[in-house]
Amino acid sequence: MKVSLFLGCVLLSILVAASGHTFDSRLDEDWKTWKSQHEKQYTEEEEIHRRSIWEDNVRYIEQHNLEYSMGKHTFTMGTNQFSDLTNKEFSERMTGSLPFEAVKSTEEAIDEDIEFFEDKGNDDDLSNAPVDWRTKGAVTPVRDQGPDCGSCWAFSATGAIEGQWKLKHGNLVSLSEQNLVDCDPQSHRCKSGNPIDAFQYVIKNKGIESEQSYPYTAVKGNCRFQIQDVAATIRSYTRVQANEAALEEAVQNIGPITVTIIASDSFRQYKQGIYYDSAPKKTIIHSMLVVGYGAEKNTNYWLVKNSWGTTWGDNGYIKMSKDRGNNCEIASYASYPTV
Repeated sequence: MKVSLFLGCVLLSILVAASGHTFDSRLDEDWKTWKSQHEKQYTEEEEIHRRSIWEDNVRYIEQHNLEYSMGKHTFTMGTNQFSDLTNKEFSERMTGSLPFEAVKSTEEAIDEDIEFFEDKGNDDDLSNAPVDWRTKGAVTPVRDQGPDCGSCWAFSATGAIEGQWKLKHGNLVSLSEQNLVDCDPQSHRCKSGNPIDAFQYVIKNKGIESEQSYPYTAVKGNCRFQIQDVAATIRSYTRVQANEAALEEAVQNIGPITVTIIASDSFRQYKQGIYYDSAPKKTIIHSMLVVGYGAEKNTNYWLVKNSWGTTWGDNGYIKMSKDRGNNCEIASYASYPTV
């Protein structure tokens, strides 16, 4: 056993030397801890590649957090399950929302079910009254869409339906994202989709199953929908007017709202604080669920539920900057269902 372990270490050392990579020995224990925490296993050759990417991300995070301590940023970063991926790999695997142009063309074909929620011009300063729909029992626990399935659109849609179902019927039911991934003909399954298509599918399909009856697998499978197992239905959906005032009014008066953001690579390493993205290059198109809003240190934020598990961000949530020029386009594409 000891000989085998020794030979493995020697082989890894040879591969590292041959690749020309020099790792930071100060990070050895952190690397081992991170691999254990996120259950990462690699071949010897792959370990070199992933360790190199991970160290690059660690240095990027450390530099950002140093600048945060100097007052240059409003949020901190941290390693997570994505820290061994390049920006390109992450974008290809995890951001599964369709571009806005595709969403718009889809809506034009199905506009019989569209309603529009507009800002009513309320003079009251709603920002002074924080909202958190979790305290009303209208939000299910954070779940994980998996490392290789871009199904954020499905999690965003089910979250909005779950909230409306709870508020109307009194019971909170975790609904099946897999039902949408397998059966929604407008989506691209684990590749991309959007909440509007998901709502439209549930309307035409006369319902959606629960997570219990149709569990999540994080891969596209054959549609196994059973009408007798329907756990929730919706009648229509509503597009929120594309500004933060309208989104605020909808979150306050309606409940959890689906949103699709456009952000830069810093988004995936978010840990805590209020996320503000000033980078000109945006590479991530991602759907989530706004479950409230509030203020912290005189800075307004949207409280947003993600679908990357509780090890990402602030226990699976992110506070995104609010009233700062519609940052990340957070209010540009918001919607909710009517049950």
